Amino acid sequence: MTLVDDLLWRGLIQDSTDPDELRKKLDGGSLTFYVGFDPTAASLHVGHLMQVCTARRLQLAGHRPLLLVGGATGQIGDPRESSERSLNPPEVVESWVQRIRTQLSPFVTYDGDNAATLVNNLDWTGPTSVIDFLRDVGKHFPVNKMLARDVVRNRLESGISFTEFSYQLLQSNDFYQLHVQHGCQLQFGGSDQWGNITAGVDFVRRRGAGPVQAFVTPLVLKADGTKFGKTEGGAVWLDPTMTSPYSFYQFWINSDDRDVTRYLRYFSFKSREELEELEKATAERPQARLAQRALAEELTALVHGAEEARQAVAASQALFGRGSLDELSADTLRAALAEAGLHPVRGELPPVGVLLKEAGLVASANEARRTITEGGAYLNNERITDGEAVIPASALLHGRFLVLRRGKRTFAGVELLP
Repeated sequence: MTLVDDLLWRGLIQDSTDPDELRKKLDGGSLTFYVGFDPTAASLHVGHLMQVCTARRLQLAGHRPLLLVGGATGQIGDPRESSERSLNPPEVVESWVQRIRTQLSPFVTYDGDNAATLVNNLDWTGPTSVIDFLRDVGKHFPVNKMLARDVVRNRLESGISFTEFSYQLLQSNDFYQLHVQHGCQLQFGGSDQWGNITAGVDFVRRRGAGPVQAFVTPLVLKADGTKFGKTEGGAVWLDPTMTSPYSFYQFWINSDDRDVTRYLRYFSFKSREELEELEKATAERPQARLAQRALAEELTALVHGAEEARQAVAASQALFGRGSLDELSADTLRAALAEAGLHPVRGELPPVGVLLKEAGLVASANEARRTITEGGAYLNNERITDGEAVIPASALLHGRFLVLRRGKRTFAGVELLP
């Protein structure tokens, strides 16, 4: 199967400027491509993985990535459907640029014939004067075409600033500058960027360069229609200080059966044969959640490293009595317990029966006694037989944590605070 065949089978090409030429370029020799990320927050989130993984896929096929972090466009903001963006201070944007550049580094390689390069569009946009920008860039953009863009047309009644209106010019100029400076022949991005991307292709042509190509990946939605990458706690970030590796792993483990096959094709680097075999096994035994486990392990290892993936798997097993809690690091254990509910205790620990109620696993002291009598209460995976027993300091994991469980699947954490 060729690269383009694989991309199509995975559903990664929604639209392209010239399908025949795109196939010729991607399935031919090595080419230079770019994909952009605007620093609108301190971290990328799982919604960006579609573009990050696609860039990795193209590099593995022999093409050369330019990963652009928008130090200039991040100060402007692509127009949203609803309202004007708030402009972040330049120094904040710059700090986000540096963080995101670091986050992108593990996904591609920076040596060899098709070594990746990190670029920042502030390097060529910042030194350009307003007069030069209007003459060299603005001259090539018919306003009637810009007004016809859906997001602009929808904002005309409520209002759109010239700042956001001009975003398309900045992004189009990025493609031209990368074509001139690095020989870039292809841009890809999300389907919501189709208007900006095709404007860039046209701008390169109008400047007498090119021809260049482009394609867009589909918008990822959950089967229930909600936005991909959002949980009750908010966005699922790639930065481990904003979303722990354990929580990241759990996000994929909790994928809906209706979504997981699609996610595997989008994000996994397993072969078509491996994925089809996994899809078949999952259909035969959906309760085993084989696809979810495979996806969660692969992506956690890719984003956070093999050791964090191993810890996440170990935590998932240990918390439900299928592994040793002693093997878990303090950070992994705290992250896992925080998701379930972490009850803080100051001073001396009360009897274990009282803790069951305080941690929310039972509604009353009577229910705690009944649960213990029936053999359904556990402390650190050991069955509790005496609800009045004093918990020794030696039972504390990492000197401060306890894991309480009721039955097979309901657990909560306790943290002893100084």
